[in-house]
Amino acid sequence: MRLNTLNPAKGSRKVRTRVGRGIGSGLGKTAGRGHKGQYARTGKGKVKPGFEGGQMPLQRRLPKIGFRSKTKHEVSEVLLYQLEALKADVVDFAALQAAGLIRTRAVRAKIVKKGEIKRAVKLKGVAVTAGAKAAIEAAGGSVE
Repeated sequence: MRLNTLNPAKGSRKVRTRVGRGIGSGLGKTAGRGHKGQYARTGKGKVKPGFEGGQMPLQRRLPKIGFRSKTKHEVSEVLLYQLEALKADVVDFAALQAAGLIRTRAVRAKIVKKGEIKRAVKLKGVAVTAGAKAAIEAAGGSVE
């Protein structure tokens, strides 16, 4: 065996088909693309995602439902019975955060009436629903 006689094995190296190089090649004229149509054009027949050939696309046929609030994660709800478990008499945003009752991403907090409260609590700088306010004041607490 000599270096100048080395050849790859038969069939291991396939010759690339040169399309559009005359009638004798078998792929002349239209170069295997056929006549007219989307795939005969340059750009390999690419269309944008979701394009259905002019038919109304699926994402436009389906009804649009729902709404995603951008401020959803800014306000955190605290239930009334959770205030009962708090040790502090004065409840503000910092006290709620320290107790782990509100999310870390929250910017504001709101007390919602669920359950009941029996002890007097003073709320400062926290939003309260009408029902929760009435329940807190009935227990002898106050809302600022």
